[in-house]
Amino acid sequence: MSPHVLIVDDDPAIRDSMCEYLEMEGFKTATLPSGEDAIDFLKTNRTDIVVTDIMMLGMNGLELTDIIKKEFDTDVIVMTGFSGEHSYEEAISKGASDFIFKPIRFEELLLRMKRVLKERQLSKERDQILEKLKKLAITDGLTKLYNSRYFYKQLDLEIDRLNRYNHTLSLLLIDIDHFKQYNDTYGHLEGDKVLIRMGQIISSCLRRMDTAHRYGGEEFTVILPETACEEAAFVANRIRIAIESEVFSPTPEKEITITVSIGVTEYQTDERISAFVQRADQALYLSKDNGRNRISCLP
Repeated sequence: MSPHVLIVDDDPAIRDSMCEYLEMEGFKTATLPSGEDAIDFLKTNRTDIVVTDIMMLGMNGLELTDIIKKEFDTDVIVMTGFSGEHSYEEAISKGASDFIFKPIRFEELLLRMKRVLKERQLSKERDQILEKLKKLAITDGLTKLYNSRYFYKQLDLEIDRLNRYNHTLSLLLIDIDHFKQYNDTYGHLEGDKVLIRMGQIISSCLRRMDTAHRYGGEEFTVILPETACEEAAFVANRIRIAIESEVFSPTPEKEITITVSIGVTEYQTDERISAFVQRADQALYLSKDNGRNRISCLP
């Protein structure tokens, strides 16, 4: 895809000659006479690089550069014919990617633009890699749910929000019944299929504001903001029924249903996170002690 360049200069001869040269080199170009026009243009048009003169009527090139770097994802190359009045450092401090003197040598401009575009691409690739690494750091590799490390961070944020806005907050702790027996009988690969499907089913039962996490092994947690215990129990039962309705085939001739036990609890004022999670764990064990495939609440 050809790079898109906007040339901003109040001299029409310079605009036209630069436009002609850059289009011959494969760039898509647009030209404008002022910084004000350039800002309006950038709001609705994809632009990879702005090449702007410093000395223009109205908004000058450095002011334009400053606005572009604050409001748009666009690189800027600044041109000036007055080397004594403006410095490279001044342009860079405003966010310019490069600085070039008039009269412009088009070959030099082309080299600088190619360098800026290359750095722009490398920067985007680096940001994408960092985003992937960030996601890997908080995501369980098997189920693609958030992991336990992120669970505690998210729970802390939700409790802080609760304290500021006086909301309710509930927590589900979910455990797959007899999962060790399933693993021992059919192998870990089949067990992993169950875990993956558990994550999908749990996620499908939640609102956008809720977050599901793989807490560890066959345990999952769900954080339910702005949700009281009674409503949380309703969500838990929806999850329990959806999971019990799923049929697994660990061998061609075998069809098996899986059940879960769930503990439900609501946050109490000034409660420590560890105590909140422990109460959900106690509720979960009530479900197990009372025969599994059920929900227990400790408000």
